[in-house]
Amino acid sequence: MARARRGRKRPYADPYVPLDPDRLGSVPRHETGPGGESYTVRQVRGGEKAYRCPGCHQLVPPHTPHVVAWPDEPLLGGGLEDRRHWHTACWRRA
Repeated sequence: MARARRGRKRPYADPYVPLDPDRLGSVPRHETGPGGESYTVRQVRGGEKAYRCPGCHQLVPPHTPHVVAWPDEPLLGGGLEDRRHWHTACWRRA
């Protein structure tokens, strides 16, 4: 069983760190995607791994901001296991 990590509290002597507006883009939202289906969509900054975009079948290179989307209907076979990494432009065209 994984243990939750404790948050690091800012010591009184440390300067205030303002909210990073770029991180707000990572808040999941619901959108209509391919086939008119409802998807949960999240903007991500990109990590160490490359992904194959289902829109254009090209690679989303490591460290490239992109969209992660998965179907909203986990009871019908969708869910987090079905999430896909899309180029942002490909997702908007879908």
